[in-house]
Amino acid sequence: MSTSIAQKMSRQGQWFQPAEADPDASIRLLLFPHAGSGAIIYRDWPELLPRDIGAQALTLPGRQERRGEQAFTEWEPLVEGLYEAVLATNDNRPFAFYGHCLGAQLAYELAVRMEKDGVQGPLMVGMSGWAPKGFFCPTEEHIEMPTDELISWIKRLGSFPADIYDNPEMLAMVIPALRSDLSVAAQRKDHGALVPCPLVSYGGKNDGLQEEDDAFQSWVPRSPQYLGHREYPGGHFFIDSHAEAITQDFCSHLYRLAAAAKN
Repeated sequence: MSTSIAQKMSRQGQWFQPAEADPDASIRLLLFPHAGSGAIIYRDWPELLPRDIGAQALTLPGRQERRGEQAFTEWEPLVEGLYEAVLATNDNRPFAFYGHCLGAQLAYELAVRMEKDGVQGPLMVGMSGWAPKGFFCPTEEHIEMPTDELISWIKRLGSFPADIYDNPEMLAMVIPALRSDLSVAAQRKDHGALVPCPLVSYGGKNDGLQEEDDAFQSWVPRSPQYLGHREYPGGHFFIDSHAEAITQDFCSHLYRLAAAAKN
């Protein structure tokens, strides 16, 4: 990492919580949240994961404890900043990515970028609530949607806990971050890149953002080892109700791949 980038990052808030994975963990897991949210969506995961898998969850600028920072509104600058933050977490332990919706898009981009740059990449990637084809992509109309309409839209998706919608102060913090993330997602360009590691996908049976029934099949030609798709009852935010099942399935793959990497 260059001195200028390191200095810039030192002035910014903490990208991952905790900043360092449990020193006793043999594998690290970097978790990437959906649009408008942060590390809080994975607050229950550390208790569900085996003790030798250390979780670190992402919070982007403009939300939670980083709400005083300027949120990213462009894809490339966000990916560049996040890429440097991910590299800064490297401690030579093997690691994996898991991302939901926008988080899945970022995890995909980062894995491809790391392979391109010849740096250590993830053992595997978990893609949740998104696939490169057959999923909703925001437009300028969504980004500029009047606040009342935007709130109704995310309420139908179940994006946030129910009590947030009746709390004007909470909404005032959530909506700007969500608009910024929608703007970021709208600028992502699909280059059809191959994920350079095994990949497993997860989805909700009634996901309102999935526009094609076989959307997750679009991962098949993009991974050298597609580990299949797991589907659960629920909508776009099925992970809120099925975290235990998801973590068990994901970790079973991760253990097998970690063992194979040692041989």
